[in-house]
Amino acid sequence: MRVLVAGATGAVGRILLPRLLDAGHHVTGVSRTADGAARIRKAGAEAVRADALDAEGLRRAVAEAAPEAVVHQLTDLGGADGAANDRLRREGTRHLVDAARAAGVRRIVAQSISWVYAPGAPGDGPADESIPLDPTREQPRARIVDAVQALETRAAELPEAVVLRYGILYGPGTWYAPGGPVAAALGGDPRARFLGSVEADDSVNSFVHVVDAARAAASALDWPAGTYNVVDDEPAPGHTWVPALARALGTPAPERTTGGAPWARGATNGRARALGWTPTYPSWREGFAHQAG
Repeated sequence: MRVLVAGATGAVGRILLPRLLDAGHHVTGVSRTADGAARIRKAGAEAVRADALDAEGLRRAVAEAAPEAVVHQLTDLGGADGAANDRLRREGTRHLVDAARAAGVRRIVAQSISWVYAPGAPGDGPADESIPLDPTREQPRARIVDAVQALETRAAELPEAVVLRYGILYGPGTWYAPGGPVAAALGGDPRARFLGSVEADDSVNSFVHVVDAARAAASALDWPAGTYNVVDDEPAPGHTWVPALARALGTPAPERTTGGAPWARGATNGRARALGWTPTYPSWREGFAHQAG
């Protein structure tokens, strides 16, 4: 299959490219920069340069690649600027879907997130894909949810849209890797910048290692259209996972606190598992320990 990967040099994209190539796909990666395009070619894929916020440039790039499927892994997280990332979800997805439609593409696999569900009642547990997105108007969460809704709605304009709602990504190239901004924050560095929390509270989160996220994206080229949580098997409260991460990173652990975000409930992975995806790291416990060496 001819596959175009938008966001090919990101944390997931750089792992995804060789998996797609090993599976026999003809792969073209998109990058905004010459250095990024060079990294894509070094991985063995073809490269085109385009900015997802430039509609006409992206249209030309997709037409040149002539893909049968598009994999959307676009993020703007380098500066920990939530508004910039939300803009990319809204406008970048709009441009990518329009470019794909113009090129006759029917299938898209799009990266989303699994912490946008509406809060549950006490005892409801983690969210499955039937739970609606959070209707909150409180900022900045409302802006985040609205951008995710826009991404997913626009992706679904293509006939064969697969939306992957990833858990919190950790592993190489992520904020949670050794030496990254989360380790800096746990170590007390006030300059550490990332979007998220390391409060040891009752907020429940779901994680997924970047390798498992990439495996899901590659497999999803053959999945039925729909939405899938791509998370590990162990949603956990901050007072459980934060100390474990701190130990793995060799940093101090924050003191436990009470309370937490009512929407932070974690997610289930039954739909993805039913299609044969199983996480290499069933729990962040093994994954944190592995990335620490």
